[in-house]
Amino acid sequence: MEQDNNRRTKLLKRIPLERLMDLKVDYAFKQLFGNEKNKEITVVFLNAILQRTGRDRIKDISFQNVESGGEYADDKQSRLDLLVVTNADEWINVEIQFTNQYDMVKRSIYYWSGVYRQPLQKSMSYKELRPVIAINILNFNLFQETKKFHTTYHLYEDEENFRLTNVMEFHFIEMEKLIKDWKEDRLDPWNNVLARWLLMLGMVDHRNRKIYHDIYKELEEISMKDKSLKDAFQNWEELSMTQEQYLAYESRLKRVMDEEAAKREAELRAQEAEKEGKEKGMKEGMKEGMKQGMKQGMKEGEKEAKEEIARKLLTNGMNVEFVIEVTGLTKERVLEIQSEL
Repeated sequence: MEQDNNRRTKLLKRIPLERLMDLKVDYAFKQLFGNEKNKEITVVFLNAILQRTGRDRIKDISFQNVESGGEYADDKQSRLDLLVVTNADEWINVEIQFTNQYDMVKRSIYYWSGVYRQPLQKSMSYKELRPVIAINILNFNLFQETKKFHTTYHLYEDEENFRLTNVMEFHFIEMEKLIKDWKEDRLDPWNNVLARWLLMLGMVDHRNRKIYHDIYKELEEISMKDKSLKDAFQNWEELSMTQEQYLAYESRLKRVMDEEAAKREAELRAQEAEKEGKEKGMKEGMKEGMKQGMKQGMKEGEKEAKEEIARKLLTNGMNVEFVIEVTGLTKERVLEIQSEL
């Protein structure tokens, strides 16, 4: 560990960086940003994301029950990591995915649709349905079409490109691209509020066993002027020091990593089976090919031998009917040979 991390720093006074929970693990993210006592930092964080699409600034939020019904056999209740209602009566659901196990685009639309239609009761008007904004924070690359780490999506008319409605909005934030931009010096967390908050999420990477000390040093300086960021670090430290919370976090991290390892092993086995199948198929194909080739060769050789006999018989003045009887060739072929001679 670097020397500046051995001493007690201004932000982290009691634990080293390695001890901090990885906030890209859904449990840790929800404990920090889905807590009523941390509501102020959650508002700042969400505003930093939503400013990209020109949404009105959030002044207050209320946390909602995030159970959304069973989806997977091993996860009896599928959970939105964070679901809040703003003072502008908009719903925001935030989901953070540590590993790429599911079809994230369809998954996000599925959750969006559930949140959008949930409030509709009998005798209610469709006008009463509220806008729903889906924010997906991904610990992997999803879109190959762009190098941007933050992309947003709406419904637009195909030719004239005007927006159909403001009730649907999707944000996808890809953390690997963010870290790549940081390494290539394309981020300015001093002047970009979202960049500093996302760098905080990316600073501890337990999946790849990396700790970005340079990010921490930068954010430590910024936090001297950014109270919300400083508060977030202090709450993060407190959360990571709580034994019960940390054990629950480790359990969740282990489960996610085990699921990813199982998926990877299944993929490798499928690749190996495919490879073995191709090799077996090639061997069988070569064997069958040789067999068919020999048969065809013998057949071709037999035909050539008969035609050569026919030529000799015709040259010696034998009639066509006799040649046909001896060689077994068709009358047409014998006549062709005769004309060639």
